[in-house]
This record gives sequence, C-alpha cells and structure tokens, in this order.
Amino acid sequence: MPKDLRSSARALTLAVVLAPLLLSAVGCAGLKLQPVDASVRKPSNVAVYFTVDTTRGQPVANLQPSDFRIYEDGKPVSVLESRQTILQEEVAAVHYTLLLVDMSGSVVGSGDMPAVIDAASSFADRVGPYQKVALYTFDGSPHLNQVVPFGGNVRGGVESLGRYHPKDPSTNLNGAVVEAVKALSRQMDSAPQPLRFATLVVFTDGTDRAHRVSPDEVKRNLDAAAFDTFAIGVGAEVDSGELGQIGRSGIFASHNRADIARGFDEVAARIEAASKRFYLLSYCSPSRAGEHDVEIEAISEGRSGRLRHRFNAAGFGPNCDPNQKPAFDVHHPRLRVAEPAPRPAPPPPPPARATAGRAAAPPPPARQTGTWHPQR
Repeated sequence: MPKDLRSSARALTLAVVLAPLLLSAVGCAGLKLQPVDASVRKPSNVAVYFTVDTTRGQPVANLQPSDFRIYEDGKPVSVLESRQTILQEEVAAVHYTLLLVDMSGSVVGSGDMPAVIDAASSFADRVGPYQKVALYTFDGSPHLNQVVPFGGNVRGGVESLGRYHPKDPSTNLNGAVVEAVKALSRQMDSAPQPLRFATLVVFTDGTDRAHRVSPDEVKRNLDAAAFDTFAIGVGAEVDSGELGQIGRSGIFASHNRADIARGFDEVAARIEAASKRFYLLSYCSPSRAGEHDVEIEAISEGRSGRLRHRFNAAGFGPNCDPNQKPAFDVHHPRLRVAEPAPRPAPPPPPPARATAGRAAAPPPPARQTGTWHPQR
C-alpha cells in the first residue's frame, strides 16, 4: 500500500551566495522572505528578486504589489512616491527543467508506455507554464536522444515516444545522467537572463545495466551541478539507494508499476510550487545620497515577513521608471524544493483474489512502494 509523504521533509531553502551584496532575510510571524539578488540603478531604481514561503515551508503565490510594504531606514516609503511594481521575472531570470525518460528495452517492452506517456504529458502541462521544459530519452546507447528542446512542444514529443524503439535495449542510466547534467549546464550558460535556475528529473524502471559510466563519475558531475535533481523509480528492479545518488533533492521509489503517474505528479507538484514563490519587486527610492537599508514586507492572510538589503543611493535623482529592467550579476542560484503538507492516507486496497490455478501474488515491500524520500 502506498505510504504518505514523509513529514520529515526539509524546509524550503535557497542556498545562494550573494556577495558583494548585503542581503538578509528577516524572520517575522508567518512568512519567510528569502533574497536571491538585488539591483540598484540610476536614476533611483531598486529591484529585489526573492521568494516568499510560510514559515512551515509552503510557497506563497499570487501576491500583488499592494501586498508589499517598503521601508527605508525603518520608515515607510509612500506608494505614490515609490510606484512599486512587480516585474515579469523573465526580464531577469529563467527556469529550466530537463525531463530524462528511460526508454530501454525493459520500459518499452513492459506494456507501461501508455502510462509513461500520460504521466510525462501531465508533468509537462503542469511545469511548462512556469519553466522551459526539455525532453530527452536514453536506452543502452552511449548518448542521449533529444526529443524536444527547451521551451518546445513537450506534449507532442511525449506522444511520439509510443513509436520509439531502443537502439540498445540495455540501460545506460549513469551515462544518461552525466550527459543530462552537461546538457542542462550548457543551456544555463547560454541563457540571456542573468539569473538561471534549473532542475533535472530522471525517470527509470531499474538500475544501470550498461556500466559505461561509473557511479563515481555520476557523483562528481552531480557534485558540480548548480541545480536540483529528482529521480522517479518505478519497477521491480528499482533500488532506492542508487536512486538516492541521482535524486539529490528527492526520490520517488516504488515496485508497483501502477505508481508511475503518482511519481511524476509528486515531482511536478514540487517544481510547480517552487516556481510560484518568486517575486521581482521594483520601486523608485526617495533617497538621493548615502547608504540606506531597505526592508520589504510581505503581507498575506494575516501573516507577514520581511527581508533587508543595504544599498548606496549616490547620484540618485528624479525621473525614475520602476519598470526599468534591473541589472543583476550573472550567476546560478541554487533552488531547493520542499515538501508540501502531508496528505491524508489513502484507503487500503481490497484484498487480493487468487485466480483459478494460480495463487495471488504477494504485494511488494511497503518500504519501496510509492514512497517519497526527501534527500538531505
């Protein structure tokens, strides 16, 4: 029987090195604002890119400019003076997701391809509105197969998988992960936006069988990767230990092939929630000289939280347009995805019935059935 999501999930964090900026989150009742980066430009533009979550780690989405208050040196800044606005984050940031699907002989010949196609299509529909999604596949061959580039028609590409025949029926899982890390890193490096986020999601039904690439090489590449990685493993040969080496941000492991859709949905839910928590708030500062502390307060459903940033207003003057494009330094902030609130336990399945001439098969071990494992 599938287990609930484990309640020991990590709180949502964003590990970002922001030197030489002095950015700090200020804990208040109910909300946590986590800074990502800040931009200060003449004539008097200040813009801060940050996330908003509850103190329990739940993303807070759909806030409006009126849900934020701005203070400079502890004093409120008039909305009429600041003209604060929320900019489209696409002007400064881009989010990529690479979906890597196992198309080895054991998957293609299992009869589960319709479930894989439906699950991957649903994943793309859920994540696609917030991230540029690419679809790659692998089998036992040395190299990946690009089905859909980043930002392409993933649903159309997924449907084509039903006609796929592996060139090599073995499973080059380790090699595929290493190549996917490199492909995602190249995409991030070529992005025009200064702030680049990425996530790798791997689906497989088992373990590496080709032995083209060692586990040590996988570890070295993932250690150097500046993004999150998730692994979905559904099948009789799934090894949670091996999946955990790949899914640094979390794994979904099950011996029950009926859990394919649930595995994709669990990961999609986390990426979708993480995408909705970002805000790019811009305003016109009334300061005209000197060092100042700006505090941004978010207020939602009676909860609040603040962040603080110190900036220099030297040379500031009039004629500020808060819609001016910010100037962020290029870097790859690390996105961490948290657990949602635990869901109620599903009802137990009906007792298995033996068919004529054959005993009912025993259920797979509960530890490996439909269980989400947040990684540390």
